[in-house]
Amino acid sequence: MGGFFGVASKTDCVFDLFFGTDYHSHLGTKRGGMAVYGKNGFQRAIHNIENSPFRTKFERDVEEMNGNLGIGCISDNEPQPLIVRSHLGNFVITTVGRINNIEELVKRAFTEGTTHFLEMSGGDINPTELTAALINRRDSIAEGIQYAQSMIDGSMSMLILTADGIYAARDRYGRTPIIIGKKDGAYCASFESFAYLNLGYQDCRELGPGEVDFLTPESAEVIVPPQEEMKICTFLWVYYGYPSSSYEGMNVEKMRYQCGDMLARRDSVEADSVAGVPDSGTPHAIGYSNRSQIPFSRPFIKYTPTWPRSFMPQNQSQRNLIARMKLIPVDALIRGKRLVLIDDSLVRGTQLRETTEFLYNSGAEEVHIRLACPPLLYGCKYLNFSRSSSELDLITRRVIAKLEGKCKHLDEKLAAYADPDSPEYAEMVEQIRRELKFTTLKYHRLDDMIASTNISPCKLCTYCWNGKK
Repeated sequence: MGGFFGVASKTDCVFDLFFGTDYHSHLGTKRGGMAVYGKNGFQRAIHNIENSPFRTKFERDVEEMNGNLGIGCISDNEPQPLIVRSHLGNFVITTVGRINNIEELVKRAFTEGTTHFLEMSGGDINPTELTAALINRRDSIAEGIQYAQSMIDGSMSMLILTADGIYAARDRYGRTPIIIGKKDGAYCASFESFAYLNLGYQDCRELGPGEVDFLTPESAEVIVPPQEEMKICTFLWVYYGYPSSSYEGMNVEKMRYQCGDMLARRDSVEADSVAGVPDSGTPHAIGYSNRSQIPFSRPFIKYTPTWPRSFMPQNQSQRNLIARMKLIPVDALIRGKRLVLIDDSLVRGTQLRETTEFLYNSGAEEVHIRLACPPLLYGCKYLNFSRSSSELDLITRRVIAKLEGKCKHLDEKLAAYADPDSPEYAEMVEQIRRELKFTTLKYHRLDDMIASTNISPCKLCTYCWNGKK
């Protein structure tokens, strides 16, 4: 997915920028970047972080950079931030989001006078560069941001660094967060609310959907007020978000405890212990254990000395191998035991099937799988949270395709499979259980998951579960 961090300070900002950006490393696995503005103008560094953490790649850059304004990012795909020269002046831009209508926007740009775009490896156009081109179609950066967001089908939050300050713009429907922090002589803008706490900043406020603020060392001024409608991604709490973060006033760790609690309320399984798939499954399992009174345990431990971050290679078979290599079994907590294993979600099914086989081979008698979110039926149209290229990569859609055969109106039947009280839903879950060889399988209900956030349902995006925008 990706994350970003920006600082406007009366003094040198590089230290804060470096660590604030690094605190977003759980959100991306491919590239990191930082850019600052100071007496030497704009300075920028971008590095590949696929095989080593952000900090190790940028230690030398921190020593060489200086400036009182800066933005940084962790990216799952494109290299950024980008330095742009245009009629609006020089600026640096970084983005988090997804553009579904890239080809349409590129053709329109050529028609309106843009002469070229740089291609990335594989022939793709950098979405951040395209966003900058859209911004440059207007007479000011603030107007350009609004224009770009109105033209983009998908979602796009961004930070724009200028010589005078930083524009922080949350996407139109607030699918991803931006939080403002402040301390004496400085303001920051962050995807994750915890990223600035150890740097001495305090919570200031969250940007609303579509809001644009301008940060200087003295203030965070609202340039474009927020709109009413919000559709923040619910998956932020279930999986993406770091436990210490809060979005819209709801802490991630607390929400996960509440998810586990509600899962247990609807369950009656008999087991010897409850465990979570590290890392995001663990708090769900704690909530489940506290409610069910089934003891919590850690039957396998994530090996962190050489796997300190969620690095995953692009190749799916290698991803499966790495996921398996990270987990080390604790024989005494597995052999002869009936286990409830909780994971945040089930996408393709490959990794959880292999984890279950791993437990059986380690002597487990039963493995009861519980998922902290409902069945994923639709590929996300708004954020790059999955590398899946087709909805048939989802195990739910593969199973539904088998059950329905050559159905001409399959999309119309998906609503029944999303209904946890329907026979279609029950049959789908049973087929998945058999295919992945779980002892039992239960998903979190959508209504229970929404209730776990303590946020009004109309403000949450649930598209990947029920197809509703």
